[in-house]
Amino acid sequence: MRIFVTGAAGFIGSALVPELIQAGHQVLGLTRSEAGAEVLRAAGADVKHGNIEDLDSLRDGAAKSDGVIHMAFNHDFSQFQKNCDDDRKAIEAMGEVLLGSNRPFVVTSGTAIAANVNGNPSTEDGATASWNPRAASEAAVKELTTRGVNTSVVRLPQVHDMRKQGLVPYLLAVAREKGVSAYIGDGNNRWPAAHVSDVALLYRLALEKAEPGAIYHAVDEEGVSMKAIVEAHSRGLKVPVVSIKPEESEAHFGWLGRFAGHDMPASSALTQQKLNWKPTGPGLIADLDGMDYTQV
Repeated sequence: MRIFVTGAAGFIGSALVPELIQAGHQVLGLTRSEAGAEVLRAAGADVKHGNIEDLDSLRDGAAKSDGVIHMAFNHDFSQFQKNCDDDRKAIEAMGEVLLGSNRPFVVTSGTAIAANVNGNPSTEDGATASWNPRAASEAAVKELTTRGVNTSVVRLPQVHDMRKQGLVPYLLAVAREKGVSAYIGDGNNRWPAAHVSDVALLYRLALEKAEPGAIYHAVDEEGVSMKAIVEAHSRGLKVPVVSIKPEESEAHFGWLGRFAGHDMPASSALTQQKLNWKPTGPGLIADLDGMDYTQV
């Protein structure tokens, strides 16, 4: 198939594009920069210039493809609400193009929108948490599904290698700035994680399965404690570990404070069963310990 991929030159996209091409697919990758275009061409993909706010570029890319994987998202979390609004509009624009066809449309969300009950990991078929504005993206997907679009959702945890790890590098940046590596309270709140190579494979399997209305969790480790993450940063930066009170989180972490104390473990048992997906990459702490902290 010819697959239109948004975010194709990004962190996960750079792993997904070769995964798709090696499986026999063609890729039309969306990028906003010439540097991104060079990365895509080097990987063997065709280039579509545009961005997620340029809805015409999204419509055109979707119209020229046999399927769509939408991963692009503005990761300036200081304007998270606006970014979520833009994501919803992008999903709706591409979905309109796919109406009346059975072309698969795989959309990205986050495991953080899934609700945890009594401390148990969230599941693919569970309720969503109302606090997260990205839930609007999944609501748009559900609406498209009811109108006959072949949609599915991949929810991302902290996707990592030894260069990037989802929201975790923002914790690292605060630790560098403050000279201490901090967690909130007892630090036992958990974040799920998966290696980028495993996540790329899951996207391909979700596309090829093309199950309308499916929700997948790209999760290997159900929950890595914030204390363990912070301790890894402490080892790498050689700074002390401290605990701060919940009421101090916003002053210490800034915008990240709204996420840093959340306990949001997530299960991928249903995903692994449906897609026969078996993650094999290294764990989050192994990647954090393997980083060169003078470079990252």
